[in-house]
Amino acid sequence: MVLFLTLLIAGIVLVAIGAAVDGMLYMLSVGVLLLIADLLYLAARSMWRSPRRPVR
Repeated sequence: MVLFLTLLIAGIVLVAIGAAVDGMLYMLSVGVLLLIADLLYLAARSMWRSPRRPVR
């Protein structure tokens, strides 16, 4: 969970800096890609950890 939060904060910071500073479009792009990768990581982790319980 620490990795998820670290990636989330880093992505938000990169997006904020990339949007605020003129000419930092690559930083905005990296931040958006990092946020997408973070969401994919969260989805994959939740799928791997979910126990398959039989329906009662």
